[in-house]
Amino acid sequence: MPEELDDVLGAFTKQIESRFQMPLDQLRHAVTAAPTANPEATTVAHWYGLLEGAQEALSSAEDQLLAALDHAPVGDLADPVMALADRVNTLVAVRDGRALVVRHLLDDTAPGKSTPGPWRGAARTGPALTTTPVARPAVVPSVPVRGGGR
Repeated sequence: MPEELDDVLGAFTKQIESRFQMPLDQLRHAVTAAPTANPEATTVAHWYGLLEGAQEALSSAEDQLLAALDHAPVGDLADPVMALADRVNTLVAVRDGRALVVRHLLDDTAPGKSTPGPWRGAARTGPALTTTPVARPAVVPSVPVRGGGR
């Protein structure tokens, strides 16, 4: 696994352990034993597990692609090699998406979290814009219609 990604997973691990005040392995066991006890912990542990699985699949696909590239003729990539490259691209997107979910779950200030804001129905103090009613004429004079009236 690339060192940079180890740092990212390590940073997530530290954040999770700090938030729930226990090592990640213990948190996983606790969540497995009582999944409804702390829904936030259950969700975070679930998505972190999905992130780890996506990273493992990506690492494996990258290794397969590198091996295929080592044996491919120079300048001409066959369809199987291109298919492996496409698989790596797809797995990168999956891994990055799961990392975004974990980051969102750990961010207390993210939209949709418990912090009140305009997106969560914050207390309203009045209208956003001050408006005045449109003045309407009291009586509209009757205007005869030309050319009609038979």
